[in-house]
Amino acid sequence: MSQDARWYVVHTYNGYENKVAGSIMNARDNRQMDELICEVKVPFETVTEVTENRTREVERKLFPGYVLVKMVMNDETWYVVRNIRGVTGFVGPGSKPVPLTEEEVERLGVEISSTHLTFAEGDNVSINNGSFAGYIGVVKKIDKEKGVVTVTISMMGKDVPVELSLNEVSSLG
Repeated sequence: MSQDARWYVVHTYNGYENKVAGSIMNARDNRQMDELICEVKVPFETVTEVTENRTREVERKLFPGYVLVKMVMNDETWYVVRNIRGVTGFVGPGSKPVPLTEEEVERLGVEISSTHLTFAEGDNVSINNGSFAGYIGVVKKIDKEKGVVTVTISMMGKDVPVELSLNEVSSLG
């Protein structure tokens, strides 16, 4: 995968997101542009719907009418993506593609960045923010995929487990 590849947002006709994503991948494969067009995603969330006493899981697009493409932007890749049936353009001023910032990519959950932690299970940590800021606790469980850590803190003489975001705690040592 090329180091110069960045995430771009492509605007599509509503309802064409999956078709556009597939077409971009087909065009990439047909033109042997694997190094230039790396990944295509249609972000979705799983929602539980309750209707007439029935519960079911439904996938909903987070951004209807948009597809995310990780690519090296040049005239050729711009042309290929822009001319896919169902694409209306790139998001940016005057259709000039603007890549997402690293913060936007992280916030959208598009790319899972590997998290390097300075603490492990059993370590003492300081809680930096949130409703338990200032407390010291012991790490009981770390879930990197969800980005949470379970910390036991002493509250009113009892050990209480609290689930916190990984960025809310820091190592004491």
